Formats: sequence, C-alpha cells, structure tokens
Amino acid sequence: MAADTDTTRTKVETYLPAYQKERWREHAEELEMSQSEFVKAMVQAGRRGFEAEAAGEREEGNASSEKSVEPETPDSNPGGNDLEDRVLAVLDEGSCSWEELVDRMTDDLEERLDAVLEDLQRANRIRYSGRNGGYTRTETEAE
Repeated sequence: MAADTDTTRTKVETYLPAYQKERWREHAEELEMSQSEFVKAMVQAGRRGFEAEAAGEREEGNASSEKSVEPETPDSNPGGNDLEDRVLAVLDEGSCSWEELVDRMTDDLEERLDAVLEDLQRANRIRYSGRNGGYTRTETEAE
C-alpha cells in the first residue's frame, strides 16, 4: 500500500449505466463540483461511513482495533472551485496576460488529453483516422 504522503495522481476507471452517470453529473453540477471531484468526495464519504460502522464493531469487540483511515486527498476540492484555485496559484507566480493565463491553464489539459488518447488507442477503443478527419471510436466500442 502506498504511503499516506504519496500525492502522485493516478487514474481510476469504472463502468456504470448511462443514467447513473447523468445523475452524478447533475448532482455534481448542483454542488458546483467537477464530476471527478464529486466521485472522489462521495467515495471518501462512503469510506468514512464504513469506517464508522467498523469502529462501532471494534467498540463491541467484534473487529480488529487497528484503524485504517484514509486521509483526504491534499488537492481534493469538494467545493468545486478547482479552476479558481489553479488561476490563483498561477497568479501567485506573477502577473499574466490573458493569453499567458490561457496557455498556462491549458498546458495541463493538453498533457492529460494526450495521455488519455494514447490509453484509448492502446486499448483499441479509438483510433486516429485521417480519412475520417481525426480520432474516431472503434466499431466494437460504438455499437
């Protein structure tokens, strides 16, 4: 298990029905959170619920007394103002023109998009097609 101080970000994927993803998206929007932050917050809340149940069992003597609490992700943002925080962090380094700020904010997105496209191509879920004018889903995935 990784140390609690390891803040390296890693990707987690899951599959769920489209209606459920839509509900989560709507709820995240209501809370002014990104979908990613919403899912992280809900998983952490659920884990705390399970940990509380386990603590009750320990008090009754039915479970191990060892505590397994996972700390909050240092960069988690339940309030959903991640973009605001990133802008402020960039501006902490000094003034930026609009163009410089856009460049600084989109660099990370371009790197992440490139990595996702590579992963999707490696998994044969998409492919690049010059004939179709760019990236396209594979036929098995689109069905």
